[in-house]
Amino acid sequence: QVQLVESGGGLVQPGGSLRLSCTASGPIANIYTMAWYRQAPGNQREPVARITSEGNIFYSDSATGRFTISRDSGAKMVFLQMSRLKPEDTAVYFCHIDGSLTSRPFVHEYWWGQGTQVTVSA
Repeated sequence: QVQLVESGGGLVQPGGSLRLSCTASGPIANIYTMAWYRQAPGNQREPVARITSEGNIFYSDSATGRFTISRDSGAKMVFLQMSRLKPEDTAVYFCHIDGSLTSRPFVHEYWWGQGTQVTVSA
């Protein structure tokens, strides 16, 4: 059973910073793309940033210039450094991984974490 556990969320004032972490565990053979999504109340889940196994990075418009995604593939971790946070960044942030299982190393699997709450408020 693959599990993704996020941490690092919390309450922060506008203009502040937070660093989210996501750790994957279980019978994982390969990790391809690692990503962060977020979902605000009443909104659909939306992509924030993703990083491929080759190191190619994508940011949403709202994240560009303020957020930085990074990964430690050996440790099966992905991070999201968030700076200059705004109230509109308030959401539950989810980790997402595209990988494969040791039992089926050539079949893509997609896993989600349970989410971590980020609240930006004065």
